[in-house]
Amino acid sequence: QVQVVESGGGLVQAGGSLRLSCAASGSTFSPNVMGWYRQAPEKQRELVAIITSGGSTNYGDSVKGRFTISRDNAKNTVYLQMNSLKPEDTAVYYCNAKHYGMGGYDTWGQGTQVTVSS
Repeated sequence: QVQVVESGGGLVQAGGSLRLSCAASGSTFSPNVMGWYRQAPEKQRELVAIITSGGSTNYGDSVKGRFTISRDNAKNTVYLQMNSLKPEDTAVYYCNAKHYGMGGYDTWGQGTQVTVSS
């Protein structure tokens, strides 16, 4: 059974930085795509950033230029470096790992809280 475990959330002042980590385990098939999504209170879950095993990335418009996603394929781990944080970045951040085809999976982590104070 595939597991996805996030770490690195916390409280930071506006303008500060945080780094989130997420590791996928439990399958012989590595994720094709790993990424971060977030959900603020009373809002829908939205894309933050995704990265493929080949290194292609896609970012949500609200984080472009401030957040950077990276990946260590050997460790099935993805990182999210968040700079110039704003109060509106406050949300629960969820990691997702997907593998397509044989042994396919689409697994979410339990989420990690990021709070940015003004």
